[in-house]
Amino acid sequence: MARKKRELNVFNISFLDCMSCGFGAVVLFFMIINHASEVRSDSLNEDLISEVNQLETLVLAGEQRLVQLRNSVEETDKETAITEGLSNKVLDELVVTREQLADMSKLTVAQQEHLNQLKADLQARDEERKRLLEEGRDPEDEGGALRSYVGQGDRQYLTGLRMGGKRILILVDASASMLDETIVNIIRRRNMPDEQKLASRKWQRALSTVDWLTAQIPADSKFQIYVFNTKATPLLEGSDGTWLETDQGRRLDEAMEQLRKVVPQNGTSLYGPVRVATALKPAPDNIYLVTDSLPTQGESRPRGSKVSAKQRMQFFDGAMRGLPLGIPVNVILFPMEGDAMAAGAFWQLAQVTGGSFMSPSRDWP
Repeated sequence: MARKKRELNVFNISFLDCMSCGFGAVVLFFMIINHASEVRSDSLNEDLISEVNQLETLVLAGEQRLVQLRNSVEETDKETAITEGLSNKVLDELVVTREQLADMSKLTVAQQEHLNQLKADLQARDEERKRLLEEGRDPEDEGGALRSYVGQGDRQYLTGLRMGGKRILILVDASASMLDETIVNIIRRRNMPDEQKLASRKWQRALSTVDWLTAQIPADSKFQIYVFNTKATPLLEGSDGTWLETDQGRRLDEAMEQLRKVVPQNGTSLYGPVRVATALKPAPDNIYLVTDSLPTQGESRPRGSKVSAKQRMQFFDGAMRGLPLGIPVNVILFPMEGDAMAAGAFWQLAQVTGGSFMSPSRDWP
């Protein structure tokens, strides 16, 4: 019996092929889409990272700017504090200047009164001189002077200074200001060798003044001579606190010899001279003060490098409160630049104590 041939179903094979092709197409399409998504994601991530880096850079720059601003604020605060301090200092200086102007205004009145008093004194002395001449007496007769002093041209001067008393105290300012009349020259001269300091014109005038004073001391009087700057020292060693005999003028010559060796230096205090006048027993009958300005310090050195006119008056008043009562103080003042209040203060001291005041010309004595 012959075998029957198997029939082939074309539809089933074609359907499988179509399904396989479709599935392959879907897989291929999915792979293509997934790849595109990854590429786009990578691109977006790079953009975001770039933006983040840029933002971080901006934040860092902002922080640096904030630090700079804080530093600027601190500097501004410091400058503000300094400005406020300077403003307060200027206001204080303005107050001091106003006080000095007020003091100088008072001084001008005092100087005018002093000038009127000097004119009256000169007129009275001129009348007294004429009266003595009419009586046949010599008004220039100096009596028994122990020492002689001849000024330039052998001139005689009407000074108003009376060298009298049993005990005579001479106080000589030997501070640096006695080197010259101007502040600039004083600073310049105090840095010179001692030989040039001793030769300064102003100091030589002071020496001549003391020489003239010692020539007027009566023969029966006792004396003592002190030099002072920040402290007071006797000219003759070992004579501190004691009165000296004139010994026919020999001790006076010794004192002048020592005075010519003294070199002006340091500041000025009147507390030392006042203590000398208080310590001497018996008390002096007359005090002769040779100086040029108000003191620059009190009992101790003041703080700072500058001393105002008001402070100098305070130092002066403080020292004078310790001066013994009833002793005439005769002042010979060599004016110094920048110390306008000295003349009025020392003139008032002479008037209150019953002494004399003189501000000599440059060729005296």
